[in-house]
Amino acid sequence: MAEHRYSAEQVDAAVAAIADGDRFADAQELVTHAAPGLQQILGAALDAGGFFDSAHQGEISRVAEIVDDEPRRIAMAELVAEESRLAMLVGVAVGLALADELRTANGGEGSDG
Repeated sequence: MAEHRYSAEQVDAAVAAIADGDRFADAQELVTHAAPGLQQILGAALDAGGFFDSAHQGEISRVAEIVDDEPRRIAMAELVAEESRLAMLVGVAVGLALADELRTANGGEGSDG
């Protein structure tokens, strides 16, 4: 992983920069291109982390067995939200590793876009 550490100010500036529609569109295009490979990495990382083990399957079964509609809907929404958060966090880690690999492959130089 990268040896360089980023300050909170640098991260805030980077977040503001990608909030620009054009810059985000560029990133989205790259991700769309890389999606099949990234999806495999994400699945493998989640599997290796035990996120889809027997406890996860048990939670799905628990939610599916809730008889009342409203409590089942709430439990399902919570399960989906938790899975989304986990996938997002792993996705960010994959993105950081990908950025580091691209920077290394480019001789340490960044891209101006």
